[in-house]
Amino acid sequence: MTEPTDAPQLTKPAAGLTPAELAATPEEHNRLAQNALMRADDLIAGYLPGVDILKHCNFYLNDGEIVGIIGPNGAGKSTLLKTLFGLIPVRHGAVTLRGDNITSALAHVLVTKGVGYVPQTQNVFQALTIEENLEMGIYLRPKKFAERFDAVADLFPLLGERRKIKAGALSGGERQMVAMGRALMMEPSVLLLDEPSAGLSPMFQDEVFIRCKQINGTGVSIIMVEQNARRCLQICDRGYVLDQGTNAYTDTGRNLMNDPKVIELYLGTLAGSRESK
Repeated sequence: MTEPTDAPQLTKPAAGLTPAELAATPEEHNRLAQNALMRADDLIAGYLPGVDILKHCNFYLNDGEIVGIIGPNGAGKSTLLKTLFGLIPVRHGAVTLRGDNITSALAHVLVTKGVGYVPQTQNVFQALTIEENLEMGIYLRPKKFAERFDAVADLFPLLGERRKIKAGALSGGERQMVAMGRALMMEPSVLLLDEPSAGLSPMFQDEVFIRCKQINGTGVSIIMVEQNARRCLQICDRGYVLDQGTNAYTDTGRNLMNDPKVIELYLGTLAGSRESK
């Protein structure tokens, strides 16, 4: 019996894998994520003790990117985002930002380090005006409010025009703008968006995606969890497909849209359901 060599051990994981599957392997993740702005390595995390939602999940974000996270319901997409923002305990693995360990850091600490987070639901203070909501976004640096309000109003003119209107009187799409604007008040370098188009009309969905591109154009790197998989992949630089709490595929948004396996398992059923309506 011959002794095993290094060569077969290195090449075996790649056998029969598509480029998107290969890029999702731990080996390729470690190679590709070396100079990442933010990265998560081998995450195991969950809401309840003994119940793991993320299972050895890897992720990275490069400076200036929009990265989309898609996958079936229950795949762990929002859980990954909340874990990156320290809202869910990490049982194993690490999250780093510019090489600094931020695993399970408190939310206010992450905000001061340049990480903004927009949850899917209950993301505005309905009893407060638009202006007061944005004040809440910069409570750690109140002297910069006027400067930052003007900058955010340039991106979202409606916020400036209706600054004295209570958030509870706004439509779902307008509230989403308030939530995104509040997260931008602290000048984040990384913005985490959890289902930004959920529950919105098609017109406001398009508006949200357009605004994401504009925000990215100001130098903010974006991580976006989305159920509207096709639209997400159209605007993102790279995408991740999660399944059962782990990485299934990762590639450019365009390549994932055209990947036969991704189409068959995730995008095809979506297209079919739309055509049947």
